[in-house]
Amino acid sequence: MPECRSSRLLGALLLAACCASAVADPALETELAHALHLKKGTTDRVGTSGKAIAAYVREGYMGKRPDQRFDYTDYYLLKKPARFMGHELVLIEEEYITQYIGCCVSPGAGVTVKVRGSTQNLQAFASAQRCTLTDPVDVQHALSEVAIRTRLPKGHYASLSCRERDAEREE
Repeated sequence: MPECRSSRLLGALLLAACCASAVADPALETELAHALHLKKGTTDRVGTSGKAIAAYVREGYMGKRPDQRFDYTDYYLLKKPARFMGHELVLIEEEYITQYIGCCVSPGAGVTVKVRGSTQNLQAFASAQRCTLTDPVDVQHALSEVAIRTRLPKGHYASLSCRERDAEREE
């Protein structure tokens, strides 16, 4: 009997360790949030979205290449669980220009989350950092608009856009 209890305990500990490692390192979330922060008095962001994305890629949360490139934006779906401001992070997008293909590039980044509880923290962040919060967002429709074919679980989703055009809009 004692062997049974200790193997159950060992199993529970292994499961807890596995689940804990499946949630992104808090440093990843911090770097991503930093990339979305606005430099005081400008429309530039404090951090670099490319560096934040590279960290998620390095840790295996996303593929090395975006799931889709549409216009000037790369879209990265997360492959394993990660959190952002208490919500489940499902998508990171980065808008930038490497080659001019038309008009209207607005450098910056955005995230889409599956909401867990209240979105007050996202609303406060959006207001303080002059980002645009879309809550709720029809995530399946948004993904199909950029030709990403995937099925996300039903739920309440919200998107936070922190691009140059978001920072330039009038309050």
